[in-house]
Amino acid sequence: MTIDVPQEILDALTDVDMPRLPPEPPASGLARLAGIDVPIYRAGCVVVGSGAAGLRAAVEMKRRGVDVVIISQSAWGGTSACSGSDKQTLHTANTADQGDNYRAMARAIGGGGAMDEDTAYVEAVGSSRMMASLQFLGLPLPQDPLGGTLRYQTDHDEVGRATSCGPRTSRLMVKVLAEEAIRLAVPFYNQTTAVKILTEGEGAERHVAGMLVMRAGDRRQENPLGIALFVSDVIVLAAGGPGELYRDSVYPNGCFGSLGLALEAGVELVNLTESQFGIGTRREGFPWNLSGTYVQAIPHIYSVDGEGAEHHFLAGYYRSTQELASNIFRKGYQWPFHATRMLDFGSSLVDLAIYSETAAGRRVFMDFNRNPPPVPGDLPFSLERLDEDVRLYLGKAGADQQMPIDRLKHMNPLAIELYRRYKIDIAEEPLEFAVNNQHMNGGIMVDSWGRTNLGGCYAVGEAAGTHGVTRPGGAALNAGQVFGTRVAEHIGAGGAKRPDAGRVPEAAEVGIVNLLSALRSESPLTVKAVRSAVQARMSEKAGIICDQRSVRQALVEARALNAKIRANGLAYDHAAEAVRGVQWRHMALASEAVLSALDFFIGRGGGSRGARAICDAEGEFLPQASAGPLEDYRFRRESEAHRQEQIVVRLEGDEIRLSTRPNRNLDEGARSFFERDWPAWLTGRIYDLDGGE
Repeated sequence: MTIDVPQEILDALTDVDMPRLPPEPPASGLARLAGIDVPIYRAGCVVVGSGAAGLRAAVEMKRRGVDVVIISQSAWGGTSACSGSDKQTLHTANTADQGDNYRAMARAIGGGGAMDEDTAYVEAVGSSRMMASLQFLGLPLPQDPLGGTLRYQTDHDEVGRATSCGPRTSRLMVKVLAEEAIRLAVPFYNQTTAVKILTEGEGAERHVAGMLVMRAGDRRQENPLGIALFVSDVIVLAAGGPGELYRDSVYPNGCFGSLGLALEAGVELVNLTESQFGIGTRREGFPWNLSGTYVQAIPHIYSVDGEGAEHHFLAGYYRSTQELASNIFRKGYQWPFHATRMLDFGSSLVDLAIYSETAAGRRVFMDFNRNPPPVPGDLPFSLERLDEDVRLYLGKAGADQQMPIDRLKHMNPLAIELYRRYKIDIAEEPLEFAVNNQHMNGGIMVDSWGRTNLGGCYAVGEAAGTHGVTRPGGAALNAGQVFGTRVAEHIGAGGAKRPDAGRVPEAAEVGIVNLLSALRSESPLTVKAVRSAVQARMSEKAGIICDQRSVRQALVEARALNAKIRANGLAYDHAAEAVRGVQWRHMALASEAVLSALDFFIGRGGGSRGARAICDAEGEFLPQASAGPLEDYRFRRESEAHRQEQIVVRLEGDEIRLSTRPNRNLDEGARSFFERDWPAWLTGRIYDLDGGE
C-alpha cells in the first residue's frame, strides 16, 4: 500500500528556507597598506565557510566564550546547503542489534585504508552526541513509535547505521545550526572570499596572523577590489571540497574549497588521491546524486547518439535481464564507483558502461516510466526474477508496483518532489545524468583535534583530509559535526582572544602586494581559459579510469599552466572576476597537487581502490562484459602496504613535495579509568595545548 504524504510535509523537507543573515558588524579600523585603504576586522577566531561543519565549529566556540566570526563567499550556497541525494545520510553508531559499539563503527569508517585509527574512533564515539544535539536543535530525524531512530544500510555499511530526514538532510542541518549561530549572535560576513592566509614566525614556530579577503561590501574608489584584513591568531578552514576541479561534477557551482589557499600558506595536505565518483545529474541543470531509491526503483537506463537513436547499452555488459536489473538496484547502496565492483559483473560495471557511453559522445538517460528491456535472448524484466538480496529488499519495502515511477513514489515521494522544485518532472520525462566527481576524501592534514601543521590553523568537514579511501555513506556529515565540536573545544581551551586594537601583521602589506601582482589586466591568461584547461584535464585524465602515462602527461601540463600563471598573472575586467582569478589560481595549484599525488602513487606501484581503477596492461584484474573481456580496462590490484600509509603533499617555493607517513594507530586494548583519567580532563591536559601528538 502506498502512503500519500501530505504536500505540506513534502514542502517542508524539500523546499528548506534558510534564515536571513543579521547585519554585518562594521570594520574596527582602516589601514593604508600597499597604497590602498584596507578595512580591518578583528576576531579571536575566523571560520572560513558557512556549511554544516563551519557552523558547528562557530556555534560551539561561541558557547565557550570565543570571539568567533564566520566569513563566506556565498552563505547557504555551498555543498551542505545545496547538494545531497534521495536519502542523504547521517551515520551513527546506535543500532538496534549492536548498541553503541563505537570500536566496531570506527573499524567500518576506516575500513578502506589510508585513514588514521584515532580519527575513525573520534568520529564514531562522537556520533551519538552529534545526532542528539542536532535533534535538540530541531533536525527532524525519523523515529519509530518507541523513540528509536530509524536506520538503513548505505554504501560501505554492512550494519545499517545510516539515518536520514530526506534528500535535504544536510541543508536542514545548516538551517538549524545557522539559526543557533544567529541566536548566539555570531557575526557573519557574507560575499567575503578568503584569498591569503597571513603567517608570522619561522619553521615550526610559524603561526597564523590573519587572513586577507576580498569583500563586495568593501569595494571603494580607493580599494576597487574590496581587499580587507581579518586580524586573528586562529582560523578554521571549513570551506568544503574543490568542487570546481572537475568539469563532470555534481557539486554546486562556485565551490572552490581551500586546498590551494592552504598550500600557499605552507599547510600540508594528505590523501589527495582519494575522491568519490558516482552517477548524478550535472551542474548545468540540477546537480544531485542518483543513489538510494532513484536506482532501487530500477528505472530503464539508455543512451542516445548524435542521430537520436536509443541504445540499450547495459545489455552489452550483463549476461541476463536479472543480473542487469539487480545491479542497477545495487547502485542504491553501492553508489560510489569502486574498481573491484567492476569484477564478476558487479554494480560498478554500470558506472564503467555509463563512462564509456559519455566518452563516446552519447548522452545517458534514466527513464522512470519504463522497466529495463530484456537482454537479447533472455526473459523480460520481472520483479519475481531478481537476485535474492534485491527481491527481499523490495519485498520488505512493499515496492511491488509495476512501473519504476510508482515504486519510487511508494518508497520515497520526496525524491520525485525534489526534482519538481527545479522544474524537472521525472514522472513525465527521462532524466539525463553521468558519472561525476562528488567528494574529496583527502584534503588538509589534521590531527585528532583538527590541528594542521600551521599553528593556529584548523580544518574541518570536507576541507580536512580525514576520510580515507572509502567510508560509509553519510559518515562525512557526521565527521564535520564531530570535528567542528572538537576544534571548538580545543580553541576554547586555548583561550583564543580578540587581537589588540591597532595591531596589523607585518605580513599584511607583503601579502597585498603579492595578491595584486597576481592579478594583471594585461595578462594573456583569462579565468575562462584556466577553468577550461583545469576541468577538462582532471575529468579526462584523473577520473574513474586512470593510467600512468595519461596522469604523468596531465601533471606536466598542470605544472606548465601554474608556471604561466606565476609568470603572467591572471587577467580580469571587473572586481568580481578578480575574485574568480584568485580562486582559479588556487584551483590550478590544487590540480597540480592532486595530479602530483596520483602520479607519485601510481609510480610507487599504487593499485586500484576507492575512486579509481589504475589501468595497466600487466594488471592482475580484468573486468568481463557479456561480450567478453574488457582489455582496455585491465587494472592493478591494490597494495595492502599502501592501505597502511598516507601521501603527504606540501608546497616548497614553487615545487610540490611528496612524502608518506604511516596511519596513526589506536590501541584497541586500552581502556579509560575514571579516577586515573579525570584529572587530565579537569586540568585541560587532554587538549595537548603544547602541540605534542
